[in-house]
Amino acid sequence: MKARLIASVVLAASVVLGTSACNLVAPQATTKHYDPSDGVSGRVGDMKIRNAMIITGEDGTDGNLVASVTNGGDPQSLSIQFGEGAGDTVTEDIPVRSTVSFGTDEEDPILLEGIDAEPGSMVEVFFQYGDETGVEILVPVLDGELGEYSTLVPTEPAE
Repeated sequence: MKARLIASVVLAASVVLGTSACNLVAPQATTKHYDPSDGVSGRVGDMKIRNAMIITGEDGTDGNLVASVTNGGDPQSLSIQFGEGAGDTVTEDIPVRSTVSFGTDEEDPILLEGIDAEPGSMVEVFFQYGDETGVEILVPVLDGELGEYSTLVPTEPAE
């Protein structure tokens, strides 16, 4: 009788370990951060930069910075710096506990002039606000080939 009981316990333990042992040694894919779209992400203090990308025309002279920024703290002015050396800086106000999308409004894009970056390359963009340590993100440059990006290509301003 004891032999059957011991055999049943060993069999049950083998089944449990055999069906769940992968979770003991394999990392869970759902705990790894990744960027599910074409853009990249970063974080500065209470601000989260999500899906940042630059949309440019065929010549790659100018680009439209497309990104979403979520502010989990007080209202701040986010500085976005690009270009060689000191480069150019654009400042955008981010209200308290809100998400602001940049570059999707055709009337008021964040135009990065003179970036000279071909589609497929990466551009260093620096995000910073207040006294927080900023973050430099390598942002991918895309063109308007895909339909969803075709309206985001920067155009020449009307004279």
